[in-house]
Amino acid sequence: MGAKALFFFALLCFSAASAFAENEEDPGLVMNFYKDSCPQAEDIIKEQVKLLYKRHKNTAFSWLRNIFHDCAVQSCDASLLLDSTRRSLSEKETDRSFGLRNFRYIETIKEAVERECPGVVSCADILVLSAREGIVSLGGPYIPLKTGRRDGRKSRADLLEEYLPDHNETISAVLDRFAAMGIDTPGVVALLGAHSVGRTHCVKLVHRLYPEVDPALNPDHVPHMLHKCPDQIPDPKAVQYVRNDRGTPMVLDNNYYRNILDNKGLLIVDHQLAYDKRTRPYVKKMAKSQDYFFKEFSRAITLLSENNPLTGTKGEIRKQCNLANKLH
Repeated sequence: MGAKALFFFALLCFSAASAFAENEEDPGLVMNFYKDSCPQAEDIIKEQVKLLYKRHKNTAFSWLRNIFHDCAVQSCDASLLLDSTRRSLSEKETDRSFGLRNFRYIETIKEAVERECPGVVSCADILVLSAREGIVSLGGPYIPLKTGRRDGRKSRADLLEEYLPDHNETISAVLDRFAAMGIDTPGVVALLGAHSVGRTHCVKLVHRLYPEVDPALNPDHVPHMLHKCPDQIPDPKAVQYVRNDRGTPMVLDNNYYRNILDNKGLLIVDHQLAYDKRTRPYVKKMAKSQDYFFKEFSRAITLLSENNPLTGTKGEIRKQCNLANKLH
């Protein structure tokens, strides 16, 4: 073998060794990532979510919203949880995060995990696993999810508009934004089934009531909405809202699809979902079958939870979920 060939052979071996070392270091997301470093982690998170749910039922809605608001914005890296600093605005404090709450209880879960295994479990994994347990608390399916995410160091408040689907956008725009995360049409229809629980603040729906009532709304549903949202310009600090599903407001079920087919969806996107020819067949199928809804919902949550995570040596493991670690 000539000197030149020997050089290229050595280079090839070095590249392969580097790639192997990198893979050894970064397995990416895997099932039960903490089985050796913190075997109790998932059980502690599950227990904490259950305890918090007993005391504050609305925490389960918060966990479910968190996964959407964090993972849909470029990466599942718990950037949502960071407080504002002198240099950057927190995602939590933007208009698009209106109504998000219970962040202090994420700290409660983090503290419980830290007592068992200091500096091991990321806030990004706590956010994702608390969403999974919140879904179970609401009567939804148990979804096996991978772990191994690490925490980002910066807020992505400036990117929210670019990435986060909005309830006032056209259904085409919503489908496109989710498609960019690898979530297909039945997946989008299933994810919006999260509107089966919780509530919608009047701020988000008064444009369908004033100055004229949107003729697409079921007239039997309108008096209730007007009663709950009596002001054309609601005070954002006042807690004025309409429950998303008056029948089973605390249960994640397929009632949402029956409601939107009956023109009782509160948001524009709910109405579009029921009537757009791309989404309507899936809405009808989910209205008929809770099993089908749960299957597609589980698949979509899995894809959302795996959107562009930081793994290996990227990012960090925050000591507190609302603050990036101090760099020495």
